[in-house]
Amino acid sequence: MGNRREPTKRRFLVIGCGSIGKRHIENLRRLGANDIIAFDTQAARGAEVVAAYGIETVASLDAAWERRPDVCLITAPTSLHLALAFKGAAQGCHMFIEKPLSHSWQGVEVLLDVVARHRLVTLVGCNMRFHPGLREIKRLLADNAVGRVIAARVEVGQYLPDWHPLEDYRCGYSARSELGGGVVLDAIHEIDYLYWLFGSVAATVCLAGKLSHLEIDTEDTAAMLLQFANGTFGEVHLDYVQRAYRRTCQIIGDQGTIHWDFGAGQVRWYSARTRQWKQYENPAGWEVNQMYIDEMTHFLACLAGEAKPELEVSQAAEVLRIALAAKQSAQQRRWIRLEEIGASAG
Repeated sequence: MGNRREPTKRRFLVIGCGSIGKRHIENLRRLGANDIIAFDTQAARGAEVVAAYGIETVASLDAAWERRPDVCLITAPTSLHLALAFKGAAQGCHMFIEKPLSHSWQGVEVLLDVVARHRLVTLVGCNMRFHPGLREIKRLLADNAVGRVIAARVEVGQYLPDWHPLEDYRCGYSARSELGGGVVLDAIHEIDYLYWLFGSVAATVCLAGKLSHLEIDTEDTAAMLLQFANGTFGEVHLDYVQRAYRRTCQIIGDQGTIHWDFGAGQVRWYSARTRQWKQYENPAGWEVNQMYIDEMTHFLACLAGEAKPELEVSQAAEVLRIALAAKQSAQQRRWIRLEEIGASAG
């Protein structure tokens, strides 16, 4: 479905002009897309993108659809993702949807059916898959560099008020459960890249809650165990609390170990065969925004039929299923098998 225009010649609609919406607008412009319109319920945000990027904004979604966009980017709060995706699909738009796909399972399977029937190109925000360190890990695992993977331990933590220091953190979606906030969904990148590296999860158990003095009504800390279908164990720590940003991954195999440190910009690999460490650094001059540029470049290639989406909606639904199972586990204080989500999650 959709026309055959070159990807950068299509009309893009960006729904949501917060920090991530602005980032995608800027990167689309850098990649040659000039026909971009934007909508945000906050008029001030719309004015900001007009001033910064000179693009057109509209006063309502109805007005946006009247402009007949070919592609929409859904960068609004999580709780709105599915409703906006249904509207985009009804207009025949290909879609880029920021992570996570949704905040609940309700409506997810219907959306998957609609997208499949209309043959829409979809990509759910997965910028960490484009990080050079994680891509190096993916390559090492494909080369069987550490043998059979026994376990993985990942962590991400950052003080929530430091995320967007010019904004009141208490008003952002991260702090508000009705908008789909909370660290489990907010930090779903860690769950996603483990799914990317190791495949399906069979079951999970999780502790999560608001443990800090942050003025939020969502969980600020989560600790989960994942049992992958292939037998690998996963340990995941997520928090809004750490005052010094930290993001790391350790992979333990029966023939070696891999360490990744986002802050240090390096992957270290120990081989039991050679009994030596090797180290891989981020490319010289690499900056965080390069992940997002590479992600959007990939999306444009998918629109052109030149690539298969790294994380289309059907795969993102499986990642969401893991996160919802973890949240359900924290509420019920028991192991949750993944097939329970969909039968019981709403």
